[in-house]
Amino acid sequence: MSYSLTIGWLYPELMSTYGDRGNIICLQKRSEWRGIKTTVKRLDVGFESKELETCDFIFMGGAQDTQQKKVSEDLSKKKNAFEQIIEGEIPGLFICGAYQFLGKYYKEADGKILKGLGIFDLYTENPGQDHKRLIGNITVDAKGVIPSYLIGFENHGGRTYLGKNIKPLGKVLKGFGNNDKDEFEGAVYKNSFGTYLHGPILPKNPTFADYLLKKAIDKKYKTKVKLKTLNSFLEDKARRSIAKRIGIEI
Repeated sequence: MSYSLTIGWLYPELMSTYGDRGNIICLQKRSEWRGIKTTVKRLDVGFESKELETCDFIFMGGAQDTQQKKVSEDLSKKKNAFEQIIEGEIPGLFICGAYQFLGKYYKEADGKILKGLGIFDLYTENPGQDHKRLIGNITVDAKGVIPSYLIGFENHGGRTYLGKNIKPLGKVLKGFGNNDKDEFEGAVYKNSFGTYLHGPILPKNPTFADYLLKKAIDKKYKTKVKLKTLNSFLEDKARRSIAKRIGIEI
């Protein structure tokens, strides 16, 4: 049986910091190598809510505060449609600023509150200039979810705190994660995944990329597909090299 997927790329012009577009390229190539056809919908400011209904997978990257404010205004108009997508278990990956948008609110360094979509049970606060940004390579044990270790790069001032109705993506082995206190990174709600890992995350973590592709295909075709195994020798070698550099053996 042949498969096809439509990937909704939200705000590609505004929300694609630190190479986040590489996640789209990774999903496309790992699909192509398996004979899976992909169509990428670029959904910029002003897109119609009904466009989300045609997507089998949703992706949104991170950005700086200025861009996030513009996106917040536009995305708030589409909250109902967006919530239906997530509650309907359409898979999605949300990086940094996009991850924060899904929570209840983001408190900026000056104390101003930027209201979130409230779909994820979490909130984010930026403690201000007196506190360091959380920057550097990070290794996360996500075997309880994926299962795999995750390698990435984080760069964020906001500290995210999870509520009772959501679980973390994994436990930080090296790095900061959500807030540099509770040793958790990211969040998982139904088939949606939020994370601070840039870099981008999927080329560095092919197991995670394949996990997301399988979820999207299983959801669309109401099946349990077994993806063709790909040779990930170079990716795995790079992952081990990065992990070793920061003192972790994986």
